[in-house]
Parts: sequence; structure tokens; C-alpha cells
Amino acid sequence: MNVATLDQLWVYLSGNPLLSLLVTLLVFTLAVRINRTLGGTPLLHPVTLSIAMLIALLLLADMEYRTYFEGAQFIHFLLGPATVALAIPLYDHRERVRRLLWPLLLACGVGIFTAVASTLGLAMLLGARTETLLSLAPRSVTSPIAMGIAEQIGGIPSLAAGLVLLTGSIGCALGPWIFRLLRIRDPEVQGFTLGLAAHGFGTAHAFARLGAVAGAFSGLAMGLTGLLTAFLLPLITRLFGFG
Repeated sequence: MNVATLDQLWVYLSGNPLLSLLVTLLVFTLAVRINRTLGGTPLLHPVTLSIAMLIALLLLADMEYRTYFEGAQFIHFLLGPATVALAIPLYDHRERVRRLLWPLLLACGVGIFTAVASTLGLAMLLGARTETLLSLAPRSVTSPIAMGIAEQIGGIPSLAAGLVLLTGSIGCALGPWIFRLLRIRDPEVQGFTLGLAAHGFGTAHAFARLGAVAGAFSGLAMGLTGLLTAFLLPLITRLFGFG
């Protein structure tokens, strides 16, 4: 097979949306294996590792993101059903949730205010620009909601999405260490904390490492945080003089 034929074959494959789907699945499988080989360290979360590997592959192949997403959108579509499916373990533990509803709502509100206020305060002290500040503010909610909120308050949606992923990785890395330091062993508290601080990353970590109860409460925290942040964040940013 000559060089011209190989070039034609590559052009055909790079224009085939199913190639993106196949590459995404293979990269994630490889990332999971690497993470397990390293003892499941949250410092190299499979999602974060997959993102880095895919970026490198797109740069090497000189493939535009738009072309890649034509195939990857099939996986993107499954995010909706996967999120809805979190209601199943939550329903199984509905009595616990009903018993702790008001403390959970209070903890969620305090957690949102603490996360946003501390983030904006530190970033302002470090001299961050207004667009960066408003992109940092929704970092503790899941990416689709964070991007929508960032756009609404004047931030940069793409930057907000990247910061959300970084927040989730750091939350999964530090969460278990903080639990041990503070001697927190209750799966309800552990799960809710991870969902509040590390959104989808924390929820996946809770299901995989801490069990179904922690996963259910983490999913609840992720949903509540996203919902309440959409209403509270514009008010908090106004307190800091934005908007």
C-alpha cells in the first residue's frame, strides 16, 4: 500500500464520525486500566486522563473538534439518561433523604456560599480579571449547568467547563484524605460532601469507592447544588460588586 493510498484512507477515516466514537471508547478503557494499575489514585482520574489523551490525539491527527464531536455526540447524548438514572438509588434511600431533608438543604446552601465566596475572594486577591472571576464562580456544579451560569453572569463557558473538571479531580483527590483527617465515616455525609464539592466526579467516586448509600446522597447533592446555584450565584456575585 503506497503513501497516497494511506493518505486517502486516513482522510476517509478522519471524516467518519464512528471513528471518534471508537477512539473515545478505546481511550477511556485505556485510562481506566492505567488508573487501576496505579492503585486507583484519584490524582489520575480516568476522565481527566482521557481528556488529556484525546486532546493529544486530536492535535497529532490535526482533527478539528467539530469533526470529532460528530461521532462523540452519541456518548454525549447518554449523559442525560445517566444523570436521570441517579434517581434510582436515591429512590431506594428516600426515607433517609426525607428524614435529613432540612439539614441537607441547609448544608447545601452553606456549601454553595462558602465555595463561591472563597473562590471569588482568593481570585480577587490574586488579581484575576472579571471574566475569569465569573468563570470561576460556578466551578462546583456539573459542567452543563456551570457553562449556562457562566454565560448568564458574564463569564466564559469553555473556561468554566475546564475549571469544573479541575475542581472535580481535586475534590476526589482530597476528599478521602479529609475524611480520614476529620474521622468522618458516615457514608451519607461522605457522599453528600463529594457531590456538593466535586459534582459528577465525586458522585462516580462515591459509587465506586464508598457504596450505594454514599452514591445516592452524592447524586442528591449534585442535583441540589446545580439547582440552587443557578438561583443563588447571581445574588452572591452582586454582593461582590459584579453585575
